[in-house]
Amino acid sequence: MQLTVEQLPDGEVSPYLTQVPAVGGRLEVRGPIGGWFVWRPEQKEPIQLIAGGSGLVPLMARIRSRAAAGSTAPFRLLYSVREPGAVLYRDELQALSDHEDSVSLTYAYTRAAPKDWPQPPDRIDAVLIAQTTWPSNLFPTCYVCGPTSFVESATGFLTASGNDSNNIRTERFWPTGDRQ
Repeated sequence: MQLTVEQLPDGEVSPYLTQVPAVGGRLEVRGPIGGWFVWRPEQKEPIQLIAGGSGLVPLMARIRSRAAAGSTAPFRLLYSVREPGAVLYRDELQALSDHEDSVSLTYAYTRAAPKDWPQPPDRIDAVLIAQTTWPSNLFPTCYVCGPTSFVESATGFLTASGNDSNNIRTERFWPTGDRQ
């Protein structure tokens, strides 16, 4: 099993997880409660993943599960990230997106884009959602994960583009000290 942790200077748990356990050490973990935010290999419909920053971590589990299961369910990932240096799993995502019948990958940089990037840095919006996600008439299941404001915006754009709210599954997190 692999565990991804972003260390936050004022984090409640991340300093411990990045400094105390040794490689090969034991941690007790549990999977998601319920089945709402879970992808299953028997799903054949198009899958739309939308990640904000470290919200990619649980979506990466779906991407890896798809590959391990040999699934041919079509996957698209829209990954909103501050800058190129903040991209998680960069090499793995590139390798996956280079293979035919794998994951279609789109980056949306919000603060700084790579040199010669076709779009200036900006947040996701209705136009980007319409251009890069599965059309609603294909009835995709959408998984959105990231900070609360990101998830709310992305969900609104998906709904406005005709996606059924019953096919949009969300998981959100809050900055340390900002629980709502």
